[in-house]
Amino acid sequence: MSEEKTEKGIHAKSASLWGQIIAAVWIAGWSAFKFIKHIETAEVEHFIFSGLAIAACFTPVYFNLIMDKIKDIKLGGRE
Repeated sequence: MSEEKTEKGIHAKSASLWGQIIAAVWIAGWSAFKFIKHIETAEVEHFIFSGLAIAACFTPVYFNLIMDKIKDIKLGGRE
């Protein structure tokens, strides 16, 4: 289903995407701040967990894309 503008307002997909972008920027910014502030005590695990958290923010987008592709394959490109 495409995101058509039938009326003014917020659409779920675009609002979700912006929320995920803000969350990813927040996690990256917080990680950078912690790294700069505590450079001598920085551990690799902190950066791994930050990367996993950013990836987790975008998991719904990736899952939606995969499910759309499966739907297209199953229906043969018909809607």
